[in-house]
Amino acid sequence: MLGGIVATLVYNDICHDLCTVGTMRILIAEVDTDTVLSYKKALEKRNHQITSTGNDEDLIKIYQEEFKKATSNAAPTELIQPFDAVVLDHKMPEIDGIHAAEQILLLNPHQRIILVSDKEEVSVDSINELTEVLELQQKPFREDSLIDTVEDKEIYSELEKLHVNIKAIKNANFRHEQLQHLVDILKKKGGTCVMN
Repeated sequence: MLGGIVATLVYNDICHDLCTVGTMRILIAEVDTDTVLSYKKALEKRNHQITSTGNDEDLIKIYQEEFKKATSNAAPTELIQPFDAVVLDHKMPEIDGIHAAEQILLLNPHQRIILVSDKEEVSVDSINELTEVLELQQKPFREDSLIDTVEDKEIYSELEKLHVNIKAIKNANFRHEQLQHLVDILKKKGGTCVMN
């Protein structure tokens, strides 16, 4: 019962700034054009909108422009995300993915960022200050692994174990950050909830 009340409170508290129902907007920054096409094709099959660049300078410019557009008509208290996820290759021509992530997070500390790298390029220890907000996807991986990460498959599995009505949650189209917050609250309360 308590879990249901907590989930309802969280649901009511964050419903005002939900993403648009339907597709996710994803920004991909990857140097290798074949890899970009592979990611793009897989994600577009899932009806996601993709913006891509192979240049780190363009990445920051694109992000700044989209952030400005997304927030120009928003109320000061609204949390607006220009992209549901930013997928960054660690190896970029001028700056690496970690530094690009830092620049994006300075502008928008709530942006979801998935850093893609080879195993030897970066470790979680080397990104200590960003581990709370940066997700690491290590190469090589299958396209469905990237899709699962972008679409929060692991979080939905956790919510299902907590007996949450997954269909209701998916219909609400929460952002990644909101889903993780809901899981954390429900785990702390040690309860389950069913949202109608």
